[in-house]
Amino acid sequence: MRLSRWLADRWVMIVALLVLGYLALPILVVAGLSFNRPSSRLSYDFNEFTLDNWRQPCATSDMCDAVVRSVQIGFIATVVATVLGTLMAFALVRHRFRGRSGVNVLIFLPMATPELVMGTSLLALFVSAGVPQGFWTIMIAHVMFCVSFVVVTVKARLAGMDRRLEEAAMDLYANEWQTFRRITLPLVLPGIVAAALLAFSLSFDDFIITNFNAGTTVTFPMYVWGAAQRGIPPQVNVIGTAMFAIALLLVGLSSLRGRRERRANLLAGTASVRRPS
Repeated sequence: MRLSRWLADRWVMIVALLVLGYLALPILVVAGLSFNRPSSRLSYDFNEFTLDNWRQPCATSDMCDAVVRSVQIGFIATVVATVLGTLMAFALVRHRFRGRSGVNVLIFLPMATPELVMGTSLLALFVSAGVPQGFWTIMIAHVMFCVSFVVVTVKARLAGMDRRLEEAAMDLYANEWQTFRRITLPLVLPGIVAAALLAFSLSFDDFIITNFNAGTTVTFPMYVWGAAQRGIPPQVNVIGTAMFAIALLLVGLSSLRGRRERRANLLAGTASVRRPS
């Protein structure tokens, strides 16, 4: 009876933990294989523990060149997509204009369109325009599909923001720029950061659209796909584990900062209530 009652009270948490464990299982496998010395290039079984893969992550120079290239493309695409997507989100949420509904539909099209269709369409566009495929065509393609995710993320943050805070700042004689810099931007910033992280991860991870518009440029996903035919080097698992650890660290720091800010605001509010008039 006690066991059944305990399970009945906590079955949602148990199911959630099982789902999270299922999602984390491939990541744990990749992290474990980063410390593995395989018996052969075509073998993926755990043969022998070693730290050589972490000591020499660039043992394969072509792989590190591909990683650097993917980081460069992801950074540029993230900056451009975040700026454009944030401006579009503000325009769609804060302003009424003709064709607003149509713009909302067009924003969702890159998210709903299969990557195969988008990749071939962009290839046809670049070929017909006489643009040589390479670094910049990949960057343009990544900006195109990253903008949609940025707009949706920032729109969700703006929709949940209390407009009365901005109105209160304007009532206290703050002009529009001061209100935006001190009230609006700090409130929207977590959504912008989340959108930027999402855009970078999508750009760094993309293969299908990149493969159609890369020309002779090789990114990290394309290198992994090509190396799979002759044996993927174990350093690939090191890069994957390192990227996941960096993303986890950034999310943890952002969560810790938000918790500290909420605690500071709570303490400030408590002190103001206890302060004698």
